[in-house]
Amino acid sequence: MIRRFPVALAVVFAWASSAFAAPADLTAWDAAKQMGIGVNIGNTLENTTHWETGWGNPKITREYVESLAKLGFKTVRLPVAWDTYAKDGKIDAEKMRRVGEVVDWVLGAGMFCVVNIHWDGGWIDSSNKEKFAKTFATFNADAERKFPAYWTQIANYFADRNERLVFESLNEETHFEGSGSREKAYATLTRVNQIFVDTVRKTGGNNATRLLLVTGYATDFEKTADKLYVLPKDTVANKLLISVHYYTPWQFAGMTKDESWGKVQHTWGSEADVAQLNKLFDVMQEFCARNDIPAFVGEFAPTTEKESASRVRYMTAIVQAALKRKMVPVLWETGGDISRKPPYDPSPALREVLDEGTAWHGK
Repeated sequence: MIRRFPVALAVVFAWASSAFAAPADLTAWDAAKQMGIGVNIGNTLENTTHWETGWGNPKITREYVESLAKLGFKTVRLPVAWDTYAKDGKIDAEKMRRVGEVVDWVLGAGMFCVVNIHWDGGWIDSSNKEKFAKTFATFNADAERKFPAYWTQIANYFADRNERLVFESLNEETHFEGSGSREKAYATLTRVNQIFVDTVRKTGGNNATRLLLVTGYATDFEKTADKLYVLPKDTVANKLLISVHYYTPWQFAGMTKDESWGKVQHTWGSEADVAQLNKLFDVMQEFCARNDIPAFVGEFAPTTEKESASRVRYMTAIVQAALKRKMVPVLWETGGDISRKPPYDPSPALREVLDEGTAWHGK
């Protein structure tokens, strides 16, 4: 008698086999090409007040993850707040399990998944001046203890996942301006990135050769391309990508009201706007060529309050500029351009961007 598994059980086995399949020997440049256009599941697992739902988003479902793949995304970046919910340097077991569940959904849908230590109260660079008055803007002793401890736990938990799971060292907490000088600030970031690489590699399994994202200075194109920025060393070749963000000009991408230092830019797409974008992407491309490392543009997005046509122009220009230069563009998305509820429809603006971007993928 032939025993047939229920459909639901068969699907579970298919997902599991995809996530735990034997890893391929992908180089960073191979991966960058395959990663295509990516998307963040933002304002969710990195919430520091009420995990996952604290910023108004519903819990992540497998159907939502599958919808991202159907839209054409090849990569999902999963920002996570670990420290807020840890105790004495130990990650909460239920939080780890939940991240693992979402990771497996992403891998099972055939996409890359990037897991990071996201901004989490400013503990890595002591950026909360009130909380870290004595160690402000430094990588203090407590951070130096917890940072490798967390990465050891994360890496061990995911050591058997396949090569499409990628780790990202940290997010935005990269200034370290209290280190004593500009040179020391850059050197501190290099040391933090080195701790990350060494810690993950030591856990073995697939982590011995896993693709890793090391963070650029302030995740800024020009500051990362500065001669002071030094990449960490790795025990294996061609497995690192550089993580940067693109929100230039902030007056268009992020500002919603005038400030003392600048006024809101309501539209985007002038000759000067496009020239500025291409100039900055060229700066990053030169850095990538000089260091033989691809760029992962882990966040870009214009606020949803701006003119729709300008939003389309801005997002499309970033996607095309990145893909043209063999970089990975990853949309910062918090529920404004992709509904978190069935049928998980994209905004008309994003639909247009994805249609344009798909034509560029692989060129």
